[in-house]
Amino acid sequence: MKLLCAGAAQGLVKALQDDFLASTVARIDARFGAVGAMKEALLAGEPCDVMVVTASMIAALQSEGRLLAGTEAALGRVRTGVAVREGEPLPDIGSPEALKASLLAASAIYLPDTERSTAGIHLASVLARLGIAASVAPRLRTYPNGATAMRALASDAEAGAIGCTQITEIRYTPGIVLVGALPAAFELATVYAAAVSATAAEPELARRFVDLITGPQTHALRAQGGFEFPV
Repeated sequence: MKLLCAGAAQGLVKALQDDFLASTVARIDARFGAVGAMKEALLAGEPCDVMVVTASMIAALQSEGRLLAGTEAALGRVRTGVAVREGEPLPDIGSPEALKASLLAASAIYLPDTERSTAGIHLASVLARLGIAASVAPRLRTYPNGATAMRALASDAEAGAIGCTQITEIRYTPGIVLVGALPAAFELATVYAAAVSATAAEPELARRFVDLITGPQTHALRAQGGFEFPV
């Protein structure tokens, strides 16, 4: 089964692969990345049975007839947060002023694509609103998606580096810890959803996967990974 999936749900999909294979004898062939990149792949004709991206993008693609209407279901709501390597002091991010000071003090800032990823676009706007975009630009470490950025943060030996992305991507990355969500003034809570592609080669199998990833049997797993309810 072909899957185009936002990085925010990558850890969840990987955790479900064995169960899906055992129950359906079908392997998940997934491509993960920024939501903008997943949309580009679908529009370019990449094979897709199920798409997992933001709920707003699901609705837009359904209105264009690219995803099947009535097949959508929400995984949960994900906030954007800050992370550091395990063992590092936790920076203060409890207020806009504290967040600004911590970003200015960071040796490096790891984040996803600032043009195509949900968290990256938002974080670029946060830096601009704080008035520090130019100051921190030389220390930005930008990657195609949040999961890749967080793995890079985990392997950074330099003290004082921090990362910013969706909380699910932080929780599923070994070697880093969640500091917390962005302060209320800059909060971003994004609902992610799944839907069946209009070009699905295995539409019934795709529906079964949507039921699995959004259903009650995976509620606890999603909550553990950083998804919040209700949406």
